[in-house]
Amino acid sequence: MARVYNFSAGPSMLPESVLKKAAEEMLDYQGTGQSVMEMSHRSKAYDKIIKDAEALLREVMNIPDNYKVLFLQGGGSTQFAMVALNLMNKNNKADYIVTGQWAKKALQEAQRYGDAVAVASSADKTFTYIPKTDRSMFREDADYVYICLNNTIYGTVYHELPDTGDIPLVADISSCIVSEPLDVSKFGLLFAGAQKNMSGAGVTIVIVREDLIGNAMDITPTMLNYKTHADADSLYNTPPCYAIYVAKLVLEWIKNDIGGMEKMKERNEKKAKLLYDFLDNSKLFKGTVVPEDRSLMNVPFVTGDADLDAKFVKESTEAGFVNLKGHRTVGGMRASIYNAMPYEGVEKLVAFMKQFEADNT
Repeated sequence: MARVYNFSAGPSMLPESVLKKAAEEMLDYQGTGQSVMEMSHRSKAYDKIIKDAEALLREVMNIPDNYKVLFLQGGGSTQFAMVALNLMNKNNKADYIVTGQWAKKALQEAQRYGDAVAVASSADKTFTYIPKTDRSMFREDADYVYICLNNTIYGTVYHELPDTGDIPLVADISSCIVSEPLDVSKFGLLFAGAQKNMSGAGVTIVIVREDLIGNAMDITPTMLNYKTHADADSLYNTPPCYAIYVAKLVLEWIKNDIGGMEKMKERNEKKAKLLYDFLDNSKLFKGTVVPEDRSLMNVPFVTGDADLDAKFVKESTEAGFVNLKGHRTVGGMRASIYNAMPYEGVEKLVAFMKQFEADNT
């Protein structure tokens, strides 16, 4: 069976070489006579897998030594509570910039535990831009400032980080992790559900500065305390073993096959430019995001006619371009062109869109 071009926002496509490697090792991982899926997380073989995964992530992302890397469960959504319970612990205040549905949900969760407020939002224009902020907008006694770095549903991204001064900056990087270089030292905490750029669903990456660990609220459940997992090297309980193993394979691919973050950024910029250039010159299709805030990862677009949008989704699916339907909250279409999407996938999509335009205008 021929593989389709999968433009899903997540879970999304993985590099074929990674899938083939995982398939080769499915029944017998490196002479152990067992699959990683069957392996004890306390075994020497698995201990090496998780340690290698962390070392690779530290190398690829250039993570400073004073940050802990945690491999957790619960998806990015569980981090909405964990961030608040662990970090909103001095003045019980946190400032949120709401640039989409996920930041909005994170704010609502934090409001269960303290004085969390939206200091800026782009809801007025359906989250099609990143609001401008300056340091004066943040409360001096806020325990942290929270952003969603790349907004999967709406296709916006921060090209310039907000200036928060000494207040720790927290970012959800679920849909842009390892897509381009990122200065980890500018953040107090980063987290990402791995099912878009790094692995299959199941593992969530947390990168947290060590001084922010160990002061969780008294009500924090043991499993939601970063210290629990930091002290146990992510092995307090059974971790999502197989998803961590796949993440290791993906990180090896980024390091060895792609050549690191700068090369990955070049590759992603080339793909995005091809699609955005077409949208900017199309008579039928239109991108929905202001040009200065466009994401490299998620590209939403519309025709302006709901029936035509539906026709495009149907015909593109039949042609082997799957999961182009936009999120249910915004409609239209969205092409998620994560790391594993090859250039030829975007090239063929653009060719299909050109033909669709010719046939429908």
